[in-house]
Amino acid sequence: MNTTTDKKPRLTTSAMIASIAGEGQRVKAAPFGKALVELARERPDIVGMTADLAKYTDLHLFAQAYPERFFQMGMAEQLLMGAAGGMAKEGFIPFATTYAVFGTRRAYDFVHQVIAEEKLNVKMCCALPGLTTGYGPSHQATEDLAMMRGIPGMTIIDPCDALDIEQAAPQIAAHPGPVYMRLLRGSVPLVLDEYDYKFELGKAKLLRDGKDVLIIASGFMTMRSLEVAKQLRADNVDVAVLHVPTIKPLDEATILSEVKRSDRVVVAAENHSVIGGLGEALASLLLRSGVTPTFRHVALPDAFLDAGALPTLHDRYGISATTMAERIRAWI
Repeated sequence: MNTTTDKKPRLTTSAMIASIAGEGQRVKAAPFGKALVELARERPDIVGMTADLAKYTDLHLFAQAYPERFFQMGMAEQLLMGAAGGMAKEGFIPFATTYAVFGTRRAYDFVHQVIAEEKLNVKMCCALPGLTTGYGPSHQATEDLAMMRGIPGMTIIDPCDALDIEQAAPQIAAHPGPVYMRLLRGSVPLVLDEYDYKFELGKAKLLRDGKDVLIIASGFMTMRSLEVAKQLRADNVDVAVLHVPTIKPLDEATILSEVKRSDRVVVAAENHSVIGGLGEALASLLLRSGVTPTFRHVALPDAFLDAGALPTLHDRYGISATTMAERIRAWI
């Protein structure tokens, strides 16, 4: 008898950092880097700063275009945020990039004390938000929104796609005060241009209407929600999708208006822990406003997540379009 145990193929690096774009989906390369280069042509006060991650946040394009306005701080995220605060005090608008885990967990006190308490004009653009990498808890920023929501005066953006990022860049530059933006980098999906969408800071946008379910989503979960709406159409389930790119301040008026419109199941969908993100912000808003729909939450668990290939992990933790559709079927 053959007692040899068949081993599963080892995950390759490319599988673990695979794009969130689906097969055949339209993408745009480096939308953040290109948007910042374009913006900086008209804004000489913009500087780019990073902690040894220019290539992996698309800031290398800015460095190539404006080497005299680019500052490489090395693997020192606390120094990055402190120096960005100093730049802002001198009248510059620093765009500081790193991975979300490093910009929040590692540099939190510097963001809180140096930047936010002083209301400084620093734009923190942080890649690999939530479950967008397979490298395990050291690189998965599943609690970044909860941390940054707790900082007074912090504006928080969770863009869906390349169009969101391109249009958000000039608006966050024009906005006074600190901004934390989750950053999608590399080949970024392009979906919102099909829905006559324009990013407006602080505004939620209804992308499609539906009478049975209202999904309120942010980040790439808006993209997934649109996929879910198409899947459920085959089951005669009509799904509305409300995109909420600005997590703080929340567009309470639009959200409440949509929730009150009809007796629909309301589903919050986010690429973040169930603790402290969009879902809890929505639940708090509805409770404080005396609005009590059937409310459900699609989010990552309150746990340290596994390492592995992204498609597998998204299925495992319920944020793929297929698993999300299955859950909604069970709720209606």
